[in-house]
Amino acid sequence: MPHCSALRVTYCEPSRGVARLAGAQSGCWLGEVNGKEAFAFPRSRLCPGFFLRRVRMTSKNPAKTLPRLAALLLLLAVLELCAPPASSQPLHSEPMATQSTAPPSPPPPQPKIPRVQVGGAARLRRIVLGVLFGSLSGFLLALGFLYAIRVVILHAKSTPAIVKGPVSFTPQISPRNLLAALPSAQPLAHGPHGKYYKLDLDNDLTVAVKRLEAASRPEASPSMSPATSKSDMRRVQRQLQALARVRHQNVMTLKAYVREPDRLSLVYDLVPGGSLEDVMKRVRSQQVSLNWDARSRIAAGIAKGLRHLHFECNPRILHCNLKPSNVMLDEGFEPILADCGVARLIAAGSGDPELCSGLYAAPECYQSSRYTDKSDVYALGMILAMLLTGRDPTDPFFSGETGRGGLPRWIRHMQQSADPKEALDSSILGEEREEEEMLMALRVAIVCLSDSPADRPSSDELVAMLMQLPSL
Repeated sequence: MPHCSALRVTYCEPSRGVARLAGAQSGCWLGEVNGKEAFAFPRSRLCPGFFLRRVRMTSKNPAKTLPRLAALLLLLAVLELCAPPASSQPLHSEPMATQSTAPPSPPPPQPKIPRVQVGGAARLRRIVLGVLFGSLSGFLLALGFLYAIRVVILHAKSTPAIVKGPVSFTPQISPRNLLAALPSAQPLAHGPHGKYYKLDLDNDLTVAVKRLEAASRPEASPSMSPATSKSDMRRVQRQLQALARVRHQNVMTLKAYVREPDRLSLVYDLVPGGSLEDVMKRVRSQQVSLNWDARSRIAAGIAKGLRHLHFECNPRILHCNLKPSNVMLDEGFEPILADCGVARLIAAGSGDPELCSGLYAAPECYQSSRYTDKSDVYALGMILAMLLTGRDPTDPFFSGETGRGGLPRWIRHMQQSADPKEALDSSILGEEREEEEMLMALRVAIVCLSDSPADRPSSDELVAMLMQLPSL
C-alpha cells in the first residue's frame, strides 16, 4: 500500500512559541504533516528560498514529496492574499539567541485633542461661592458686633447708677410715704460715716435711717453732679442691691434708700435694744448685768453673721467696720450686725484710709491698706476679748505708763502667766465650769488676734470653734 501523508497549513497570530520558532515579530505560517509540526516561517519572509531552507522532509521518497510541496506553495500564496494585515503592535517576547533585535521605534506623535475641563470648572465655581459666602458672613457678623457695642454704650450712658427717687425693697415701706416722712426724722446717734435717725411712717412702722453725708466724699452722693464719676455711681448701685438681698437673723437688711442731691439715706429695721457698746457701758457702770451665757451667745451670733456675709452671699460682702457700736442687740441680747459694707460703700477702693482706722482694725490695714475677710475676724477677736475682760480697748489701762501695748498684747501676756483667770471680767467669775469655758474662749480670741491673716481662722471655722463651748 503506497505511503500517504496528510498536510495541513494554518496561519497563527504572533505568539511566543511561534515567534521563537520562526524568529519573527509578526504572524507566521505553520505547517503540519501527519499531525506533526513540519515547518514554520513568518509571513513577511514568504519566499521559496526560505521555504526550502526551513522545510523538514518527513518522507524519504522525493518523488512523492515534491508535488505536495508545490501544492503547498500554491496554497500558501492563496492564503497570503486572503490573510488579515499584520499587527504593528510589538510582541513582548524574548528574541532568539541567534538573531539580534533592533530597538523599537518611537510611536508617531498623535495630535492633541482639547477636552472640556468639567472638574476644573466645578472646582472654580465652588471656590468663588465659598469666597462670596465667607465675605457676606463676615460682613454681617461685623455689623452685629458693632450694633451690640452701640447698644451697650447707649445703655451705659442712659441708665443712671442709682435710680432716681426713693427705692423700697419691701412692700411695708411705700416710697412716697418714706420721702414725705424724712424731714420729721429724730436723731439717734452719730457715727464716723453718718448719723442715725428714728423715723415713724404712716403705717405705724418705725425704722432707722442712716444718712451718709457727701460733703467730704463726693463719690458717696448718688447725684448726677459733675463731681461724681459714673463708675463710682454704678459701684454704689451694685453694692446697695447686694445689701438689700441679705437675709439672716444676725445681719441687718437694707429695706430702702433715698437718693438726694447731697446725701444718701439708708433705711433699716429699728432695733430697740441699742448697740453692744451702749450695753457694755452700762455693764461697767453696774447698771446692767450681762452674764457669760449672754456674752457667749453674742459672740456666736456675730460669728454666724460674718459667716453669712463671707460664704453665703454672692458676691461676698465684707463688713469693713465691725465694732461694738455696729452690733445691735434685740430684747433677748441676740446680736444683729449693722452698717455692713457701708464703709466700703462710700470708699473709693479697698485701700481707703477710712477702712483702716480705729482700734478694731487689723494690722494689715495699716501696713498694706488691704482689707479682707480675715480683717473682719480680727475685729471679732477684739469684741470677744472685750466681752471676756470687760475692758474697752480705749481704756487708759492699755496706754498708760505701764506699757501694756493694747488689749491683744495684754491678753497674750495674761494667757501665758501663772493665773490667766486674772484677765477675765470679775463680774462674771463664779462657777468653775464657766471659768474653764471662758479660758477656752480666751484662747479662741488670741488666735483671732494673730498678726498674720493666714494664722487666723475663717468665719466658718470660728463658728465651729465657738459652738464647741459647753454653754452653746
